[in-house]
Amino acid sequence: MMEFELKRLTEMVLDGNQVDKDEALWLYRRPLEELTCSADRIRRHYCGDYFDLCSLVNAKSGRCSENCKFCSQSASHHTHITEYPLLDEETILAKAAQFAGKGALRFSMVTAGRRLTDDEVDRICAAARRIKETVGIAICVSVGLLTEEQFRRLKEAGVTRAHNNLETSRRNFPNVCTTHTFDDKIRAIRAAKAAGLSICSGGIMGLGETPEDRIDMAFSLRELGVRSVCVNMLNAIAGTPLESNERLTEEDMCRIVAVYRFILPTAYIRLAGGRGLLSDKGRRCFTSGANAAISGDMLTTPGITIERDRALLEELGYETKLCDD
Repeated sequence: MMEFELKRLTEMVLDGNQVDKDEALWLYRRPLEELTCSADRIRRHYCGDYFDLCSLVNAKSGRCSENCKFCSQSASHHTHITEYPLLDEETILAKAAQFAGKGALRFSMVTAGRRLTDDEVDRICAAARRIKETVGIAICVSVGLLTEEQFRRLKEAGVTRAHNNLETSRRNFPNVCTTHTFDDKIRAIRAAKAAGLSICSGGIMGLGETPEDRIDMAFSLRELGVRSVCVNMLNAIAGTPLESNERLTEEDMCRIVAVYRFILPTAYIRLAGGRGLLSDKGRRCFTSGANAAISGDMLTTPGITIERDRALLEELGYETKLCDD
């Protein structure tokens, strides 16, 4: 009976229909091998064997006013990270050229803080124009809770995508952060969309959420029309309130990305922070429904080199290609 139901839901998604929450919860409890094989079939059907590879620079580090419990850059926590203001244009340009030369398809400028000032937005715009003129790479930003007008200026400068993680479900969000809200996140995402930018959003697994919270976040992403979906695994940083949280396993992450593939069949499901903690660096997830990744170092923690990622993707039969909304 279970095999029949899994086959029915798989065929239903392949036919262009959507699973509901009860069906997603049922899928979450299925044996892992059957679940991941079905998810990978859905991935191949909608996305082929294409893989989107992104890189980032921590363009402004630390001293963040927000109290997100997982984050090493919050001024509320004592993590002893390197802190610095917004990087200069030449440094950002050199980073973009470095990643493009190694085969990354996207380059994201990521800044700590609730939002950028207008002057900082202008400086990011100037860097984006230089990258657009001289480097063959798509430009993304992760710059907090900006207004539509600020996002529009970034779009005009050459930015094509804005990243803003929901982090977790609406129910669980107050357990993770109290200095801004889930609705603040949604407003910023909608402002970026209204400005003409595509959206990358997702969350962190291992914050103390339930499987239902994980599924609820996926449905929020589906409602927002997000097609680049970040799946991070908590890297519990000493000095943060979540430093003692139990680390998720490779099986946990495979199960999550597989169910996300059923809920978000056309998305590029992107392994991001915490991937370096997995012994296989994400290999099993890339055959369980995930088909994108952030390569290179993360914001304040080491990642996996682009060279190593490209070798793995070639071995798995993927072709790197820029995914567009």
